[in-house]
Order: sequence, then C-alpha cells, then structure tokens
Amino acid sequence: MTPGRPGGQGVATPGSTALTRPGLRGREAELERLRALVGSVRDGAGGAVALLLGEPGIGKTALLRETVAIARAHGYAVSHGHADELHELAPLASLASGLLHGDPPLLSRTDFADLAGHHDQRVWLVERLAQLIEERSTRAPVLIAVDDVQWADPLSRFALSVMPARLLSSPVLWLLTSRNDPQLHGRGPATTTLTLRPLSGTALAELARDVLGGDVPEQVAQHLDGAGGNPFLASELLTGIAASGTAGTEPPQRLVLGVRERLAALRPDTLHLLRIGSVLGRAFTLADAAALCGRPASGLGAELDEAVGAALLHDEGERLRFRHDLLRQAVYADLAPSVRRALHREAASRLVAAGRSSTEAVPHLMKSAEPGDQEAIRLLGTAATDVLASLPDLAADLAVRALELVPPHTPAVFDVGERAVVALTRAGRYTEARRTGDALLARQPPLEVFARLQSVLGDTLWHLDDVHELTHRATAALAAVTDPAIRARLTARLALARSRGRDLGAARETGERALAEAERSGDRQARVLALWGLGEIALNAGDCAAAVEHHTALSVFDTAFLAEEAVARIHSDDFDTVRSMLRRAGEGPLRPAMLIWAQGTLNMGLARLDDADADFVTAERLEADLRVPGNLVNIRVNRGLLALLRGDREAAREHLDIVRATVADRPNTGNHATHQYFEAAVADAGGDHAAAAERIRSAQRDHSFFRWRLLRPQAVQAVRIALRAGDRALAEDLAAQATEHAARNPAVPTAQGTAVHAAALVHADHGLLERAVRVLRTGPRPLPLAEACADHGRALLTAGSTAAVFALTEAYDLYASAGADFEADRVRADLERATTRSARRGGGPRPRPGRGWDALTASERKVAGLVAAGHTNRSAAAALLVSPHTVNTHLSSIFRKLSVHSRVHLARIVLAQGDTATAADA
Repeated sequence: MTPGRPGGQGVATPGSTALTRPGLRGREAELERLRALVGSVRDGAGGAVALLLGEPGIGKTALLRETVAIARAHGYAVSHGHADELHELAPLASLASGLLHGDPPLLSRTDFADLAGHHDQRVWLVERLAQLIEERSTRAPVLIAVDDVQWADPLSRFALSVMPARLLSSPVLWLLTSRNDPQLHGRGPATTTLTLRPLSGTALAELARDVLGGDVPEQVAQHLDGAGGNPFLASELLTGIAASGTAGTEPPQRLVLGVRERLAALRPDTLHLLRIGSVLGRAFTLADAAALCGRPASGLGAELDEAVGAALLHDEGERLRFRHDLLRQAVYADLAPSVRRALHREAASRLVAAGRSSTEAVPHLMKSAEPGDQEAIRLLGTAATDVLASLPDLAADLAVRALELVPPHTPAVFDVGERAVVALTRAGRYTEARRTGDALLARQPPLEVFARLQSVLGDTLWHLDDVHELTHRATAALAAVTDPAIRARLTARLALARSRGRDLGAARETGERALAEAERSGDRQARVLALWGLGEIALNAGDCAAAVEHHTALSVFDTAFLAEEAVARIHSDDFDTVRSMLRRAGEGPLRPAMLIWAQGTLNMGLARLDDADADFVTAERLEADLRVPGNLVNIRVNRGLLALLRGDREAAREHLDIVRATVADRPNTGNHATHQYFEAAVADAGGDHAAAAERIRSAQRDHSFFRWRLLRPQAVQAVRIALRAGDRALAEDLAAQATEHAARNPAVPTAQGTAVHAAALVHADHGLLERAVRVLRTGPRPLPLAEACADHGRALLTAGSTAAVFALTEAYDLYASAGADFEADRVRADLERATTRSARRGGGPRPRPGRGWDALTASERKVAGLVAAGHTNRSAAAALLVSPHTVNTHLSSIFRKLSVHSRVHLARIVLAQGDTATAADA
C-alpha cells in the first residue's frame, strides 16, 4: 500500500518484511509522549490537550492516526475529524466531521441536529456539546482528534478554545494538528505542544530501508537530501524509485518529488478531473466534480479508477479525497491563475444552481469574485446574514467583501454598506463600523438613506460610549426622516443617549414618544429599543417600580432581555420572583453571561458571598470566551468588595488593578464612578480616610452617587467613609440622596432602611438606628441588616446598655453566616467587650486557608460530593439549581485548592473525608 493512505502500512519491497506507517520514522520520542498522554487520561489524570505543529508533509497526520489507533486499543471512544480549507463557513463542520462518524459515533445525528438549531447561541451550543461529551466520557475515555485546525470553521475554533477547560476534570484527550499555532487561547489544561522538525539523515535512511529493502544506494541518499527532511516528500520519492527500480540521474523538483511525473503519465481527462477536484478542495463529491467537468458522474469511472490507482485520490464512499494536501497543492499550482479564478467562479455558480447553501459557494466567491459581480454580492450578503448571530466576525468579513465588490457610484452601495455597518458593530469592530458608515455618509445619500444609516450607526456610537455624538446625529437625522419605523428607531436611540445625561425627565419623555411611535409603526426593533431605553432611564433615576414595569414588558416582548428584568427586580427587593425567573431560564440559550451576572447579583443581595463570587467568575469567563468583556468593571468591583468583606485586601488590590486597566481602556462615566468608589473602599480599608472621601467626591463628578445603581447598596458605607474623614457636608449630601431614593421607592424595604440608617449615622441618632434595624428586617438582604445591627449594638455599647449584646449577636451571626469574616471579627471584638461569654465567641470564623479540604466553600463541598457520587456537571447543576457554567467554575476552584486534575482523584479525596453522602444529599 502506498505511503499516506489512511490506515495504511508502509510499502513492502521484495526480500523485506519491514513495514512502517509513513511519517513515524524519527518520531519515536513524540509518539512516546502521545502514548503517555493516552495512558494518563485513561488512568484518571483528567483532561489533556496535545498540539502537533509543522509544515505540510512533516508527519502530523501520521502521528495523529497512530495515536487514534493507540487510543482505540486502550478503549477510547474516538472522534477523528479534519478541517477543510473550503468549508470554513459551515458552523461546527470541522468538529462534526469526526463527531458524527465512528463506530459508534460520539454524537448522534439527532443530537447534532439539536445543536445545529442553536448555532446562533455559541455559549449555549458549546455547553450542550460539552455535556454530551462529558456524559459519553463517563462510560469510556474520549479522544477528540482534529486534523488541519488551521482551516477550522470559526464555531469549531470557538468550541476548541472553550471546551478543554469545560471538560478539564473528565477523561477527554484533545489531539489537534496545525501548520502553525492556531492560538486557541482557552484556559484549559496545559497544552503539550510537539513541533515536528525535519527528519534526521538517520531517520531518512531507515525510511529508505523500510521502503526499498536492504542497504540504501548513495545516489538514493543524495536524492533524499532534496526532501529537506520532510517524510511525505521523501516517501513520494522512494515510492517512485521502488516502482521504477531506478533513482534516475537527477532528483525531481523538491516541490512535488515525483508527483509531476505521475501527473504527466495520466490521461488528459483524468488530469482534468484532478484539476477540478483541486479547486473544490481536498475532499469533494464526484457529483460536484462531474458538474464542473460538464459530464455525468457515471461517465467518470475510468478517470476515477486511474486517479485512485495512481495513489493521488482516496475513495471514501461519500467523498473523494486527495491522499495528502501537498498532492492537491501540486495539482492546483499547475493551474494558471486565470483558470483557477474562472473555475472557482463556475464552482460557486453550479453549487448555487444545485440548491446548495451560500456557505458552500462563498469560499469560491472569495477567491474569484470581481467588482460588479451581482450574484457574488448577493450571496456574500446572504451568507453574512446567515452567520451573523453565531459568527459575527466572519459575517463582518463577508459583508465588507460584498461592499468592496459594489461599484462605488451605484445606489446598491448604501444597502450593502448598511449591512456591513451592522455586521461590524455586532462583531465588536466599532471603530471600523463607524469609519465605514461615515464613508457612506460622505457620498451624500438621499435623506431617507441618510436617516437609516444614522440609525444603524447609533448602535455603533452607543457601544463606543460616544453619547454626545449619538445625540447630535440622531437629532439631525430626525429632522430628515419620513419613514415612521426609522423615525421610531432614531427617537429610541435618542432616548438611550439621554439616559446617560442629567435631564432624566426629558429622557423619559423622549422614551415615551419613541414607544408610541414604535407602536404606531409596528416596528419590532424600535419597540425593543424604546422599552430598553425607558427601563434604563428608570433605573438611572432610581425609580425601581417603573424600571420593573418597562423591563418586564421588554422581556415579555423579547426573552433575550430576561436578565435585565431580573436585575430590575433585584433593585426592587423582589428576590422570590427573580429566583423563579432564573430557575425557569435554566439552560436556555439566552445570553448566559448576563443571566449569571443577575444570579451573582441576587446571591450578593442574599449574602451568599461564596456563590456570588463563583457567579461573577463564571460571568467574566463567559464574556472572555465571547471576547466581549462589557461588564468587566462591575464584575471586578463586586468581587473586590466581597474580598474586603472577608478581609482579603491583597485580593481586593488585585481586582482594583484590573479595574484601573479596564477603565483606562474604556473611560465612560459609569466606569469612572464605580472605579472611584472601589478606590475609596480600598483606601478606607487601609486607613486613608481622607483619600477615601476624596474618591467618593470624585465618584460624583458626573452625576450624584445614587445615579449609579451598583453604588446604591454601598450608600451607608459611603456615609461612614465621609464621617471618618471629617467631611460632614459630604455625609449629609449622601444621606439626603438616600432619603430621596427612599421617597421614590416606598415599597422597597432596603431603600427605606438604608435612608434611615444613613440619617442615623449623620445625626448619631440611636432611635433611628433601632428603626433602621426594624425596617431592614422586613427586607430580603442580610448584609444591610447586619450593618445596622452592628452600628446599633455599638451605639448601645457606648451608652452602657446591656441590649448591645443582642444587637451585636445578631450582627455577628449574619456576618458569620455570609462568610464576611472580617466584619464578623470586628463585631466579635465588640461583643467580647459587651459580654463575659467571650469563650463562646472565641472560636468564631477565621479566613479559610488557600489550599486543602478546609479551603472549600460550602457550595464547593456540595459540588465535590455530587461529582464524587458520579454526577456530571449538568446533573449536579440540576441538583443544586444552578447553571452548569457555575458548576464548572466551582470544579475549577476545587481542583486548584485540592491540587487534583480529575474526577477520579477528587472522588478519592471526598471518600477519605466521608462527605460524599452528606454533600450529595445537600
């Protein structure tokens, strides 16, 4: 059998029994490392990633195939797929090429069809795919092998970046080959990277002996030098020598090493078939090739037999495949550039005529379309629309390419350009989107087109935080527009821009006008924008009831905004409804990062600090996976404030460093205020009260303290900082804001209790402190109640009242239950002054160690117990009523604290602790 054929052995020659899989000579060390990885994953060491790098023909595929064979021999379930240069637009095609095949397939076609139906929700899709692989790995270790990752479609690349981290604890080995580093920047297990170098002279001589038998003539050895240590090229040369019995007098050109001679010996029709095939890609169907040849498929039998017999093609049944991509490249290189371009264009047309999807035709168009090609412009636009939700960056590239093909002075340029602006904005390429839109506007389009372009650019400017320019442009466009739907959208954009301004009354009027216009025009997008704007305006104004009303209407109209409704209800203290909403959302494909942010905000309100921190870590990870870290400042500020509650100033400073860097990169007013308050909290914890008060004043640079929804729960602490710094005017101002906020929200216990508590601190009024405690007991938030109880208890202690013990005990128990160790310790010190029962309190909470079983949080112990009992991430999440993403975050933390790498090792530790049953039943 000739070298390189799938599953094949080396070429045997007379008198020799030595056989070799091509490419393995000289690769013994790499193969041994791969064999060790297969064994370690099988034996419970956790997931692993191996990446084989090197030039074409260097032996990557041979090593991959050998590792696949070794894994199968070790009982692995195997997915062996490959990426194709011309199939990069088909979502998940590279992974599916292996997952849907095998004996049995790793993934059923029913499961894959379910996944494909949600290809526009990348995070949900990858999580569901990981669940299916995880479930399969409970029965046998799994190998996911993907060849030629440099050509993987974007959705497969995203999955390969994310899933190794998601399946870190499962026995899953990822084996990838690529010509260069594919830069899959995930946070999974450490990658074993094997860069394949050219074979040594010794290895080449061994390969020659395997193929030719006996000693290698000097002339052959000289010819092998021309292979440059590339095993495939060397094998091609040796195959030619073995077939002809002579090495010839001159070595063939290095590029093909005998391939040209093989092609020259073929009949013209066979050569034409191969050339057509090289245009269609490394793998292609006979029907597609026949269509381009202009002949029936049944009439190409002789040509196909000759191509297979010449070891150029391999017949896989469903498709034909060049035996190696170097062979395809050699055939493709023989085509004149003009011929290649014409064949690619014809291939696109025939694929469309045959009813194939635009994603199959577009790669050919990208190589062949010329300006003015209307069919190419249309198909590129269709493909961009098809992939916009799941692969916005690719959609942007396609839309921009379509725009490049439009003659600049034709009216179509504005429609195509508008799609490009939308796609670029969705891809997060805001500066490019603005530049593209402004270039279109510079062409002085008709007034209606001008207004429409300004409407789509409104989204771009919103993401660029340029609300002043957004206001200016929307106002100008409204003076020109006559289309009712575009008018409604522009008015809604204007309302959103004004939600960031000082006059929220005018913003509300604009939002209400936008909603009325949207209802009259029947435009869905305008209605969504108007409701969103009204909800934002209400939240910024501190009108919790109105915020809930508008965000509820919005989420009913568009369920993608469920997280916004949840956050609005959290501000209204409606925790029970939020819990029910988040449970109903479950594992649905609805913006999981925002839903988990809402879950974290809820857990923070409930004083479940460990769970809140895990939720925020998860939300940040999901945003990073999507490369849209829009909430990073808020996430890190919350995590920093949690660290201060625990007394971990070092962690708080680490979070602050990230906030500083992010704000420098994205300096909007909200980020500024949030950042300044966090600076104040850190400075106050370090004893620099004057600097802390100055930071509070800076937080109010653009708007009042209570304008910022993230800061409202910190109002009492801000008053305390002002008083410590001796700035009574600032303290009174903050307390007055709290009172105004309470007046706007008479049905929100936290708002009422916070206002009373702030006033009590400013006026040193013990009666108001007692009242604040009573009010806050009617609400759902333990930490504000603990603060009020602690201040009340200290005031009573100063007055010499024995009632101080009861107030301080309640505060201590609330802080201790929350895991707010630093605050609990402070209250315990006061309590020990107030009572002689200090021995009972002396064993109070202490910061958890960083490593070992005692380092685990209560939630982490529950997850550890469930996993040890055999649960998958999905079933553990269902048992704990949390997201699988959050379970994965807990597992990552568990593994780090326990220094383990797999579920097997974790189960042993849990068993030794005797916590399995307890945790599993929790």
